[in-house]
Amino acid sequence: MTKGQEAFLKSVTDALKAIGLAQESVLEEVAQGIFGSLSAGGVWHLFGAGHSHMAVEEAFHRAGGLIPVNPWLEEYLMPHAGPRRNGPMERLSGLAPIIFDFYKPLKGEWLTVFSNSGINATSVEMAMLAKERGIKTVAVTSLQHAKSSKSRHPSQKKLFEVADLVIDTGGVAGDAVVSIEGLDVKVAPMSSILSASIVNLLSIRVCELFAAKGTKAPVYLSANLPGGDERNQKLEEKYLSRIPRLQ
Repeated sequence: MTKGQEAFLKSVTDALKAIGLAQESVLEEVAQGIFGSLSAGGVWHLFGAGHSHMAVEEAFHRAGGLIPVNPWLEEYLMPHAGPRRNGPMERLSGLAPIIFDFYKPLKGEWLTVFSNSGINATSVEMAMLAKERGIKTVAVTSLQHAKSSKSRHPSQKKLFEVADLVIDTGGVAGDAVVSIEGLDVKVAPMSSILSASIVNLLSIRVCELFAAKGTKAPVYLSANLPGGDERNQKLEEKYLSRIPRLQ
């Protein structure tokens, strides 16, 4: 492997180890909260704009993933909508209430908001609105990046400042981590890998908590294994009215 490739793997590995060590208590608190909500018949809500939507995709309808997951996925906020569209939309104040009201979270449920920088208006307002409505909010963000950038929200607040709980990915300002000789910017962003890993750390712990109570967690079997479709569809029936993307 090249020097740059080795540097990327080391950066990712070091960050993941740090999440497991430095974030252990908040990961446990979040997992316990999500488990409590799911045990009471709720669903786990997740939102992310820009590339952060990929962490939401990681949680949704995935083999080995939890079934009661409500992904707040809006195509116009994703990079494939075109950066001249999704970029300004992500920064637009006033969009969050429209999205929030469509997905209809219930008081006592949990919303995880993914944003590497945590400075754009839509993510900040989503967390603010959720707190006002009695929804527990969790920010998954890079504190280093957030603290080095100016908020784009009118209040000048950042995501980590308005969420109930914060999971720091340990990512760096600018996201990319590898320097290449002759290139004036770094390459190889880490946020997607780190955020997706946090999703799975939470999912694992939630499933362990179900098992500790003597119950089976509602988890997807791969649709590419025999009986997968039939099993999954039966388990999904309970949540069809709560998860628009399953309808």
